[in-house]
Amino acid sequence: MPDTSGVGAQSASPIWKVGERTLEFTHRPHIMGILNVTPDSFSDGSLFLDPERAVERALEMEEAGADSIDIGGESTRPFAPAVAEDQELQRVIPVIERLAGRLRVPISIDTYKASVAREAIRAGAEIVNDISGGTFDPRMLDVVAASTAGLVVMHTRGKPTEMQRNTSYAAIIPEIIQFLRERLSAAGSRGIAPERIVVDPGIGFGKSLQGNLEILRNLEQLAVLDRPILIGTSRKTFIGTILGREVEDRAFGTAATIALAVANGASILRVHDVRSMRDAAIMAHAVIRPPAE
Repeated sequence: MPDTSGVGAQSASPIWKVGERTLEFTHRPHIMGILNVTPDSFSDGSLFLDPERAVERALEMEEAGADSIDIGGESTRPFAPAVAEDQELQRVIPVIERLAGRLRVPISIDTYKASVAREAIRAGAEIVNDISGGTFDPRMLDVVAASTAGLVVMHTRGKPTEMQRNTSYAAIIPEIIQFLRERLSAAGSRGIAPERIVVDPGIGFGKSLQGNLEILRNLEQLAVLDRPILIGTSRKTFIGTILGREVEDRAFGTAATIALAVANGASILRVHDVRSMRDAAIMAHAVIRPPAE
């Protein structure tokens, strides 16, 4: 493990190109607000299923300091059933259409279906967040390549219905790095420039509790990929298991993982509680990389 004592780890690349924007992470981490327009997401299922309530929530998160809003129409919690393409479109497109032009920050579509990504981009999304890194739908990378959208490439092991059935790894960090390296290569072969991509090791996706902790402990090793690192720990089961807390009472546990992730090189934090997690991320960043006087 590299010695990063006193300075904190840092992703090698400090920028992410999404649409016509260049997002920069040198001065502070980026906060991606989670907006689930689903009836069954593990944390906020059914709360924002109504499009008008979803729009209101997105605007609230922007006001609280979100740097992007990640909209998902299919729960990807462990063992969640798949959602039909037309149903997913019916959930996400009306929300994106209402928000496009109103939000000052980029809209992200959380989907692994190429057709949903295509329609979301047409409606105004500037980021595609694919939990499979383009492996569940072989058309996904071509859809992203045909646009100017940014791409989140995440590691998982199987679809949500099966991903928690096998969470053992011979060497979890090297396996994640190898998967992400292969997906970066695949994206590049389709014409997606590296600066349009960020990587996500997939906390909670085909990982055990100890696997999740090992990822956080060794996150700085992903810097070899030379891409910004996104982490999504918000309110997840491993936090509840360790602390004995229900979903609605995991904010402090989440904040601890946010601070440690920033210290170990994360540039983008995907969270439910925007204001408080933004504070945690900025404070951690200031400790390891003090602002100029």
